[in-house]
Amino acid sequence: MLPEKRFTRRRGIYLLPNLFTTGALFSGFYAITSAMGGRYETAVVAIFVAMILDGLDGRVARLTNTQSEFGAQYDSLSDMVSFGAAPALVMYLWAFSSLGKVGLFAAFVHMAGGALRLARFNTQLATADKNYFQGLPSPAAAAILAGFIWICLEYDYDIELFKYFALVLTVSTGLLMVSNFRYSSFKSIDLKGRVPFIVAIAVMLAIAFVMAQPQVMLFALFLGYAISGPAITLIMRKRKLQERKS
Repeated sequence: MLPEKRFTRRRGIYLLPNLFTTGALFSGFYAITSAMGGRYETAVVAIFVAMILDGLDGRVARLTNTQSEFGAQYDSLSDMVSFGAAPALVMYLWAFSSLGKVGLFAAFVHMAGGALRLARFNTQLATADKNYFQGLPSPAAAAILAGFIWICLEYDYDIELFKYFALVLTVSTGLLMVSNFRYSSFKSIDLKGRVPFIVAIAVMLAIAFVMAQPQVMLFALFLGYAISGPAITLIMRKRKLQERKS
């Protein structure tokens, strides 16, 4: 009798989605090194590039059916660098280095908030409501800080006039990430379905507005998203109270 062949399962990782994750990780690292060299505008652009790549890796994985536990953990580590450490360090080097321990504390609050937010997200992945995020997503928090720095650089604002506002903003993003406020995940939007022609025009106009003033528009959009969390949570609580009374 011929000996039975034993088939062993090949171990490895999916290349395509992890390439996007690696690109996002490199963008976060490049943002840090650019800030260390005093190239702050390059640093904030790199953070936004990391956001784009971070958004693509998950979608590519789902489209190609290449999701994996390794990819999910690798994505979280990349997010920690790109949206936790990078914006905190860029903000510290740009605005807080003259504030001593107070500036160090504010930057750490943002970074620690990002780490705690990602850890909580991973532990609640199987049970969380798919329509909402608990706490401000770390890419949005990073975009608020990066957008603020970009506006000040573009319009040549004196950081000495805004460093305390930047301090409050940095601490706020860190706290919002670990809050219980609910933020829309936009996962219910069907990108494959057909939409009226007016929707396509609206999307085209929105992109044109963002491209015309990317610094202001990106900061305003993500700041509005950050504010929407407390608003959504209050509305949902009010509805629950009304349902109990009725």
